[in-house]
Amino acid sequence: MNVNQLLTKEIETRIIECGIHRIISCLQKLDDDQLYYSPNINSNSVNNQVLHLDGNVRQWLIASMSDAEDNRQRPTEFDSNNRKSQAELILILKKLEEDIRTVFVSIENIDLTKKQSVQCYTESNLSIIVHVIEHFSYHVGQITYITKMLLDIDTGYYAGQELNKNG
Repeated sequence: MNVNQLLTKEIETRIIECGIHRIISCLQKLDDDQLYYSPNINSNSVNNQVLHLDGNVRQWLIASMSDAEDNRQRPTEFDSNNRKSQAELILILKKLEEDIRTVFVSIENIDLTKKQSVQCYTESNLSIIVHVIEHFSYHVGQITYITKMLLDIDTGYYAGQELNKNG
């Protein structure tokens, strides 16, 4: 397996298996009021975080690694009136997963050192991929925290795994 193939595997693991699947698990536990909950004006609801992740991944990963057009409308991702239902948010994430998988072939064949413009930055393809994984994980943590805070639950992400085992 070459480096590019390893990166596609990491995208699949970190964004799809750990990220998208965990967010969907949280969404399925939250009602509409909880999806739109925000503790203050400087914090985003789970609803807006899902919209933001969709926009970010589409711009940074899908558009930059393929011929897809960058149609991102970033301000709408944070608009508290841009409310989607639980079912709509899950569909957005499932479509995102499908579209991420379509760029795997492109990623396996790109020059990781090549620079390109995305958003207001000039980054190498490797930096773009690292950014997307890191940024996605950051918001999965926020969504998980909000879910745990609102519901006082263990999300069960690691159920059945022996995490105290060394080596």
